[in-house]
Amino acid sequence: MNLSNEEEENSLSLSKFESMLKTNKVFFFDSEEFEDIILHYMDTGRLNLAKRALKLGLEQHPKSTGLKLVQVEMLVYEDKLDIAEKLLNELYAIEPTNEEIYIQKANICSKRDEHEKAISHLKTALKYTDDYADVYSMIGMEYLFMDNLEMAKENFIKCLDEDTEDYSALYNVVYCFDFLDQNAEAIVYLSRFIDKNPYSEVAWHQLGRQYYALKNYEKAVWAFDYATLIDDTFLGAYMEKAKSLEKLKKYQEAIDCYNVTLELDDPSSFVLLRVAKCYERLGNNEFALNYYLKTVHEDPLLDKGWIAITDFYIRQKNFQKALYYVNKALGIDNDNSMYWKRFAAVNSALQYFEEAEYGYRKAFECGDINLDTFTLWTDVLQHLGEFDTAIEILQEANLVLPNEYEIEYRLAGLYFLTENSSKGNLHLVNGMKLELKHLSLFQELFPSVWTKTEVLSTIEKFKTRKKQ
Repeated sequence: MNLSNEEEENSLSLSKFESMLKTNKVFFFDSEEFEDIILHYMDTGRLNLAKRALKLGLEQHPKSTGLKLVQVEMLVYEDKLDIAEKLLNELYAIEPTNEEIYIQKANICSKRDEHEKAISHLKTALKYTDDYADVYSMIGMEYLFMDNLEMAKENFIKCLDEDTEDYSALYNVVYCFDFLDQNAEAIVYLSRFIDKNPYSEVAWHQLGRQYYALKNYEKAVWAFDYATLIDDTFLGAYMEKAKSLEKLKKYQEAIDCYNVTLELDDPSSFVLLRVAKCYERLGNNEFALNYYLKTVHEDPLLDKGWIAITDFYIRQKNFQKALYYVNKALGIDNDNSMYWKRFAAVNSALQYFEEAEYGYRKAFECGDINLDTFTLWTDVLQHLGEFDTAIEILQEANLVLPNEYEIEYRLAGLYFLTENSSKGNLHLVNGMKLELKHLSLFQELFPSVWTKTEVLSTIEKFKTRKKQ
């Protein structure tokens, strides 16, 4: 019987059963029809109807092993494991070579986290089953639960040897390769799989992903091309092909690919954002801005969209507009240190130093302890004349990031500005010990300090000692 006939008969059985429930008439179904009806309702989450069908089925076929196994499946689904196990033992006494009994025993063990026992039952099921693929797939899943990725991979491969169209198993095989960082091995396996199944668009797509992971973007595009040739509606393959083309700096081709995805599906903010970035890299700022704006129109709560427009205007040195859009991003995600950092940088460029100081402070409070956050923050404080506060922040930074010449030179300059020459000299020498060649940073940041006789003397003495 072909699949369409099976589906048609199942549909007729369901219609007949639901008609029976509505009219309170009792119709006869064979046991296999009942099994299909019950499993349909379980698959669609209508457990009450599944139970009614099971009850009527057992009334009409009280000795049906198939229906009792479906009953076991329902008990396992409801976590009534002890009752299910008892019923299975009764069925085992009647039909010890029924593979479904071992499969259900394995399901019970799996629910109890007894995965080794589950595998043992499934291996027994292999002796009696005609559906090796399904059992190998279940063994693979048990090994996944045990984090034994090598054995899981081995069994999913066996599953695919039996059924090359089991895409779930194919995805699981690739997952194992990915988890084990075996991209090269995955390519070898997928290439062999494709040799036998050249029209498997899923295999071509997964092969492309492996090449992408290894940064072989030319080969990735080649593989994704085949996936889209086999299935010209394969959205994921077009998407990943476009990403690969971006990596190759083939931005117009990437745009063309992204546009295919926009034709196949509703516009997504991710795709619109990628198209915008591609246009910007092509130097087409008008189209880039248009797509950036489309991105936030499509998803006004996408903070990455607003920050992308912020960055666009920063690159254009249009800081007033950048400030407007970074505030939009912060309105969505107020705890993002990178957004606060941009807020600070934009305000600093506009010479709004108090706002810039607030931005760097917020970035720090959000967990940003990068060196440039501390240095930019204290540079702003220096502009504001808040030398003592800047010193406190740099001292804290020194604990987190010791032996950084950029901190030492700044501490030196700030101590000289606060008339603490001894500490100024100490940190100046520390800075020169760390990076003498970057002494120009000290001169650049503190030109008034640089000309002090005492400072020049300290520098000269250090250089003289270093030559000796």
